[in-house]
Amino acid sequence: MKFKLITIALILIVSSAIGCNKKAEKSNSFQSESVVLTAETQNLLKSLKSIPEKGFMIGHQDDPMYGIGWNGDANRSDIKSITGDYPAVMGFDLGRVELGNADNLDKVNFDKIRQEVIKQYNRGGMITFSWHINNPMTDGDSWNNTPGAVKTLLPDSINHEKFIQWLQHGVDYLKTLKTADGTKIPILFRPWHEHTGSWFWWGQDNCTAEEYKQLWIMTHDFFKEQGMDNLIWAYSPGAVNTTEEYMERYPGDEYVDLLGFDTYHFNNQKGTEDFTKIMNNMLTIITQLGKEKNKPIAVTETGIESLPIADWWTNVLFPVIDKYPISYVLVWRNAHDIANHFYAPYPGQLSATDFVKFYQNPKTLFNKDIQNLYK
Repeated sequence: MKFKLITIALILIVSSAIGCNKKAEKSNSFQSESVVLTAETQNLLKSLKSIPEKGFMIGHQDDPMYGIGWNGDANRSDIKSITGDYPAVMGFDLGRVELGNADNLDKVNFDKIRQEVIKQYNRGGMITFSWHINNPMTDGDSWNNTPGAVKTLLPDSINHEKFIQWLQHGVDYLKTLKTADGTKIPILFRPWHEHTGSWFWWGQDNCTAEEYKQLWIMTHDFFKEQGMDNLIWAYSPGAVNTTEEYMERYPGDEYVDLLGFDTYHFNNQKGTEDFTKIMNNMLTIITQLGKEKNKPIAVTETGIESLPIADWWTNVLFPVIDKYPISYVLVWRNAHDIANHFYAPYPGQLSATDFVKFYQNPKTLFNKDIQNLYK
């Protein structure tokens, strides 16, 4: 009898150890079963593929949060002040949610962002989130580009558990983005962006291609493991020269839903030719890849700071994007607290009249033009 009890005890100990090992393996790999997207998210993805048949959506970062000469006003937007309409796409940022902060890196309250996300969804518009996440190795910001940080986040590395906790904060917040009836709001999620540059700690010179892919896949699988079935994943490098460069750090078709890129117009009027050349090259690259992979494409960030060219909208931006089947183009934010840091016009701004012409073009789609994204 004593021998039997000892044997049973040993079996229980071994079984428990095997179970713990399996749990550890799961937490390190984050390979969860396939998550079926919500109906609304699936419909948004279909809409992103079909929208180019009639035009392209116009987006603006932090559009309803602040603008030139105002901050936090209800139902306000610089674009709305000019056109009477909101942009079709609104961008927001998760930066500092990883720390549990009440406000993001641009001093915007996360509760306020949630309210505006719900409003944008209820009016039929699309929402996208970027994440300027802090550097877990140094606790500096995204631009603290000390090489080697990504390697320390991977499974079995020194900052892995800390990083997983940060990802969990992001998941927890995104799960609060739902309507009054509990509908999960579809989000186009754009992590680890502009990685072909090196200004962020996850950038090209700061980690290997393989480490970057592991970072993306680990993030993707962790979010899926947490039941995030309302995210569309956008891949958005900076400008590159070739398809090979664009694809060098691509994590794989199963981890990406939309192909995009970020690039800006620099050097005012003198930089117009360069901007047009870069845009044409990048749009040619992603148009071909989009066809091959059956994925929608977009200009995920662009613009010219302080809009010094009066006809930039109709004579610089529109002619180049009109030639390609993009789903949307998003310009950056109108900072209320940084002089001349704005990318959309406001009443009285040099390009405001031209923007109205841009708005009136039937191919530029604003909020009132896109009421069936989720149906």
